[in-house]
Amino acid sequence: MASQFSPKRILVVDDNRDAADLVAELLALHGHVTAAVYDGDAGIASAAAFAPDVVLLDLGMPVVDGFAVATAVRQLPVAVQPVLIAYSAWNDPATRNRAIESGFDDYLLKPARFDELLQRVVSTGRRSAR
Repeated sequence: MASQFSPKRILVVDDNRDAADLVAELLALHGHVTAAVYDGDAGIASAAAFAPDVVLLDLGMPVVDGFAVATAVRQLPVAVQPVLIAYSAWNDPATRNRAIESGFDDYLLKPARFDELLQRVVSTGRRSAR
């Protein structure tokens, strides 16, 4: 089931372990290199160590939420930043604005169809650090 696109390194950060593992596994079946972590602190550490092209990031996690993770990832001393995609069930304008202010590049509403999620992931490109 390999994708016709170049493989990406994708980090999935979600406190719902089953959801994170399922998304990571489905993306891996399409030829991507994936990692899944289940809290914000692990998301920050993995973004530094795994050097993902894309981070698919839940917003509503306890302790360190997705907004804080995005802000921390944007401050990592890397030459090329990953694309950050907020993946959340929250769909109000204030949350979307806060996501943009926190450094997200895109916003995907849960639950998303897998073909839409896959298209968003494969159509992204990393960006130079700010």
